[in-house]
Amino acid sequence: MASEVKITFLGGLGEIGRNCATIEQDGEAVLIDCGLMFPTLDTPGVDLILPDFSYLRELGKKLVACVLTHGHEDHTGGLSYLLRELKFPIYGSEITLGLARNRIDEAGLTDNCSFEVVKDLERRKIGPFEFEFIPVTHSVPHSFALAIRSAKGVIFHSGDFKIDLTPVDSRLMDLARIGEISKSEGIRLLLADSTNAEENGHSESESIVGDALMEVFAKHSSGRIIVGCFASHIHRIQQIANVATAVDRKVFTLGRSMGKNVALARKLGILQIDDDMILDIEEVSKYPPDKVCIISTGSQGEPLSALTLMALGQNRWLEVGQGDLVILSADAIPGNETAVGKVIDGLYRRGARVVHPANAKVHTSGHAKRDELRTLLAIAKPEYFVPVHGEYRHLYNHSRIAMEMGIDSENVLLAQDGDSIVLGDDSLEFSDVVPAGYLYVDGVVGDVSHGVLRDRKVLSEEGVLVIFAAVDISNAEILVGPEIATKGFIPADEGSIRLEEIIQRSREVLSKELANGNVDKESLSKAVRSAIGKLVSRQTKRKPMIIPVITEV
Repeated sequence: MASEVKITFLGGLGEIGRNCATIEQDGEAVLIDCGLMFPTLDTPGVDLILPDFSYLRELGKKLVACVLTHGHEDHTGGLSYLLRELKFPIYGSEITLGLARNRIDEAGLTDNCSFEVVKDLERRKIGPFEFEFIPVTHSVPHSFALAIRSAKGVIFHSGDFKIDLTPVDSRLMDLARIGEISKSEGIRLLLADSTNAEENGHSESESIVGDALMEVFAKHSSGRIIVGCFASHIHRIQQIANVATAVDRKVFTLGRSMGKNVALARKLGILQIDDDMILDIEEVSKYPPDKVCIISTGSQGEPLSALTLMALGQNRWLEVGQGDLVILSADAIPGNETAVGKVIDGLYRRGARVVHPANAKVHTSGHAKRDELRTLLAIAKPEYFVPVHGEYRHLYNHSRIAMEMGIDSENVLLAQDGDSIVLGDDSLEFSDVVPAGYLYVDGVVGDVSHGVLRDRKVLSEEGVLVIFAAVDISNAEILVGPEIATKGFIPADEGSIRLEEIIQRSREVLSKELANGNVDKESLSKAVRSAIGKLVSRQTKRKPMIIPVITEV
């Protein structure tokens, strides 16, 4: 009997980001994507959020390769952390590997992997599977869907995709090839992008953005134009450069990732900008405003990004002001709306005019909407279906679309992070559940616990109250204090009476505990924390972090 095929989801099902899954057969596993997620307001101080790598560590040498569908960081950004522990080859298109390699190089981990370039429609034996790389259109060049030939038939992974009939680079999604596979071999299981499963209709072509940009550029002929977009959106950058060239503006890139990605794409021949039209940002002050177009990072309001620093008047290369036009050529990722709004406000305060997707068609999604999802289902005709890539509501709506398209409800599985599914001869069933929590990265720290994040939220919302005291354990008496210090808790002009009451109550508790023979500093701290917590809550209806510091003399 043929070996079973097991797929385990480690991220990307129930959230936007951290896309990561394994497919296993005959004792070997292949990783499909290894992405990260960016922090939200619920994760203060966190730099990045990764999948839990526990299951991958458990697989160890059974993990024989990683296959990347495309170059976005929510599909590639986790590799520079996983490669600290495991070694394996990475497969993907040339631009995908180039984008992924940036982070891996920075981490000094290129010796722990090899980069295996694959072409459109190429077939590769990877581990126990044969992978066929099917061209799809998305918001980064040379993205792939994956036709995976296994012991249980063809498993088709859409990757991130949209059906763009007029793409900027003329590279169409190969729907004909998908149809051929469906007709000749049959597709047992379809895993498909769910990001826009709630959106009716069909996504607009990337090409429309170029027309909208031309209209905006033409109306602004006097001042500088600064365009913020994702550094990986090479097609968008190409259109910005085309428009800038047409109106005789020089192109300058701003932001480290933007500079690196533009250089890589030009080297690979994917991005076409004449040498005399693209200049170093150090030269920008030498050109009159009406001859300047700057393509910048920071469209998501990232704290230290080029665009955010412009909004704060802290960018080293240029000071945005009256007469400048800033175009945000990207939608805010869910969770980033507040940060993006602050950047827009800051730019307006400095005198600039701002154009963004809410008031001009300067962005279009790279993900398929409902009509495109129906088209893929109609062409692929899968026996089984699992929606991937999206929050739970996206997955749910995609599962409903699949059932509307004729797939039996018993053949549609709504999986979440941590779920394993097994494809058998006549079934697709849930199997075991593996760890799939969040791994928080804070600076050089490899993980930040939920407790630490909870403490950070308390500190940011309620403040801190520190109580100092020195005690003589042997004589059961307080020698110094209690004294208190606060940050972010009670304003100085209203705190005197309340603080005096806190000091008095702390003294009473310490005296009582010492008199009762309590000589343990941790126990003394716990008693003070409990009593003062109740007092403060009653006084102020707030719950600051309370830190007793008891010193034994």
